[in-house]
Amino acid sequence: MRLDINLATRPYEDAREFWQRWGLGVGLLGVLTLALLAVAARGWTHAGRDRQNIAQLQQRIAERDRERAQDQAILDLAANRSTRDQSQFLNGLIQRKAFSWTRVFEDLERVMPPNLHVVSLKPELNDRNQMQLDMRVAGDTRAAAIELVHRMEGSKHFQGAQLVEEGQGMEPGAPVSATVVSIYVPGLTEGSGK
Repeated sequence: MRLDINLATRPYEDAREFWQRWGLGVGLLGVLTLALLAVAARGWTHAGRDRQNIAQLQQRIAERDRERAQDQAILDLAANRSTRDQSQFLNGLIQRKAFSWTRVFEDLERVMPPNLHVVSLKPELNDRNQMQLDMRVAGDTRAAAIELVHRMEGSKHFQGAQLVEEGQGMEPGAPVSATVVSIYVPGLTEGSGK
């Protein structure tokens, strides 16, 4: 019987075979690492420019806020209060006069479900000087009022639509009534496909 014994302290390894097998993969990983480092460095420089632009915009906003505060202080002087109040009153009248009932009903017609109708509509300016519509609707089911709110959310003319109250309908043949509140944004007419 014959035994083969290797008495060397370091067994033989074929390094050439290792590098042939793994060298291409290690090289590709090295190239990928360099590419990712380049992308990260580029992103970092762009982020620096963005931070600089944001700082400039925030500085401009702060300047405008200071100017607005100074202007408001001038308007709040006792000598200017009557002029300010009259100006606000006239601006409110102009905004109310610019409100187009025809346009509102055209926009509502686009979003109104077929089994729902408007009972009352009350437009008024809210504290942010936006036209807010308080609408009382009546229909066959509660689902119709919810569908109206969803359709209003999808429209560019109605923002922040909410179903604030619902109950039994007062009108004959309308078992459900609801109050819907929304901000109205007049603008270009929506496409005929909506």
